[in-house]
Amino acid sequence: MKPFTQSLLDINPEQETQKITNQIRETLTKQLKRRGLIVALSGGIDSSVTLGLAVKALGPERILALLMPERHSADDTLELSTLVADTFKVAHVTENISNILTAVGFYTRYDDAVRQVIPQYTTGWKSKIVSTNVTQSNAFNLFSIVAQSPEGETIKQRLPLQAYLEIVAATNFKQRTRKMLEYYHADRLHYAVAGTPNRLEYDQGFFVKNGDGAADIKPIAHLYKTQVYQLAAHLGVPEKIRHRPPTTDTYSLAQGQDEFYFSLPYDKMDLCLYGKNNGYTPDQVAQTVNLTPDQVQRVYDDIDTKRSTTRYLHLPPLLIEKVPEIEP
Repeated sequence: MKPFTQSLLDINPEQETQKITNQIRETLTKQLKRRGLIVALSGGIDSSVTLGLAVKALGPERILALLMPERHSADDTLELSTLVADTFKVAHVTENISNILTAVGFYTRYDDAVRQVIPQYTTGWKSKIVSTNVTQSNAFNLFSIVAQSPEGETIKQRLPLQAYLEIVAATNFKQRTRKMLEYYHADRLHYAVAGTPNRLEYDQGFFVKNGDGAADIKPIAHLYKTQVYQLAAHLGVPEKIRHRPPTTDTYSLAQGQDEFYFSLPYDKMDLCLYGKNNGYTPDQVAQTVNLTPDQVQRVYDDIDTKRSTTRYLHLPPLLIEKVPEIEP
């Protein structure tokens, strides 16, 4: 076993690009039998790299990028998504999903759920969900709502289970609405839909079932996010994207993935996940990630917990009996 260092996540970007693009072409032609790919752009690193790989595999003329902002999106989301589409010279369509979300009652449902714990929450307020850091405590993950008034006052309140579930259920409208539009454009063009999760997100269930978890092919789901950044530099993803802090871009207040879902910033979380996946003990990992062995063990335990609790998200529809005539 090699000594545990950050270099364990180093890849050969050119070889990895070649492997992925070959597989995209083969999967599209032999299995999916579709003419091109739909890639939804968020202004983040994962969707940008997925687009770059799709263009390398098929050419820009067989790719359509979708830009789907809404009322809670960050101010620069549309600008950055457009920058990526222009960089790779692909056609793009903007679908502002705010009206759809209004029609299904998302904004009302979300605000009503927040008001269960912050009664004064109303028009002009912004909010996000945050969780406890498992490295700091032996306690279970606990979720809180952070809300900011138009005057800048910030309130943080623990979320009871029902309010948490209602907030998350409402927010999932966003991912499912976007996926509906992705498949609309895929159907009209006879294209397939590319999913954009990296390995950390895919492994730990950081996606919405039948939302951003739905796709025909997921080109970077085997890559740690650290490795996605390596591919981004190789593919020529704009520096603005590569230097942008990872964000969910889901809540109206800026929210980092590490404060909502993961225990650590992505670079440390990648190393802990790699260490666990490859049989390294917490003692071997601790120094490299600047944590104590006990803290690494808590992260390992949290990885197992998330794998267990999000198993449902990975399951296909379950049949009472197999239908052998159409089994793959």
